[in-house]
Amino acid sequence: MAIHGFVSQGFLYTSDNNYLADTEDGSFEFAEAGVNVTRQLGDELRVGMQLFARDLGPLGNYSAKLDWFYLDYRWRDWLGLRAGRLKLPFGLYNDSVDVDAVHPVALLPQSVYPARNRDFLLAQTGVELYGYHDLGALGALDYRAYGGTIFLDPGESSNPAVRLVALDIPYVIGARVLWEPPVEGLRIGASAQAARLESELLAPAPVSFDIDALFWVASVEYSADRLFVAGEYSRWHLDTTSSDQMLAPDRSTTSERAYVLAAFRVRPWLQPGGYYAVYFPDVAQREGKEGHQHDVAATLRFDITPHWLVKLEGHYLRGTADVAASLNPTGESNRWQMLVAKTTAYF
Repeated sequence: MAIHGFVSQGFLYTSDNNYLADTEDGSFEFAEAGVNVTRQLGDELRVGMQLFARDLGPLGNYSAKLDWFYLDYRWRDWLGLRAGRLKLPFGLYNDSVDVDAVHPVALLPQSVYPARNRDFLLAQTGVELYGYHDLGALGALDYRAYGGTIFLDPGESSNPAVRLVALDIPYVIGARVLWEPPVEGLRIGASAQAARLESELLAPAPVSFDIDALFWVASVEYSADRLFVAGEYSRWHLDTTSSDQMLAPDRSTTSERAYVLAAFRVRPWLQPGGYYAVYFPDVAQREGKEGHQHDVAATLRFDITPHWLVKLEGHYLRGTADVAASLNPTGESNRWQMLVAKTTAYF
């Protein structure tokens, strides 16, 4: 049996625009903790689970939940089957967003890995086929395909005039393929995911609101010696329909999301890095501060001990596409800065 865990506490401060939490005055509402257990039951069968809690502004509030769990039968290297609540293999890092020790940055690029949407994007309840196939001189393929559903709590609406009374995701299906060419440390991948969301609102009369979503992302990563470089480009297509065209007319939107990231291990205990990320919520409307968000980040990672690290990160941002109106009732500023500090202990 293997038992692992982590505790992370962060601090967020922004010069303008409350982001993820009430950050204009500084916020410690950036914390998470988890413990996971895995056990091998024979040569081919394995089980695992993780208990997780977080606090991110209005989200989480340290409510512990079973984050993921699985029953894993690995028949051959090239074919295995998992069932349970399984992490979604979307992009390079969606299935490792809560493993702070493997990332050089304090806050993953929010254009592709939005922390506010973790409950929706982290895991699905269903099944997954996976495998790893050696291609000889061409390298190797790592592949995963899955299908199931996502259970979400409707929660509370930020608008008192509108109440969410039902929220259902009938299906989510997807796949990821990572090619490891015969170049040490290089991975090239593609991911795709389709899902349907059905909801019912009281506003004040009942209104149905449905979304058909298709996400895809192209990925590349190079990690060798002391250098780490990664980049991803993604588009998310949303088709929304509503029973009340006055309240929410039918529409289709496509968002564009991308980043490039680099880090270099100067010393065993010091790794500087940084990234540039961009987000356009609607490729047909890129103008205005609400139509885009550019994020330039610089990070210092300090590995104090083999089980304790500290990260300091500065961001310069332009645009407010990912700034929540509910946290900024008086409006948003176009140009702003953010400081992120985070410390994590793990075992």
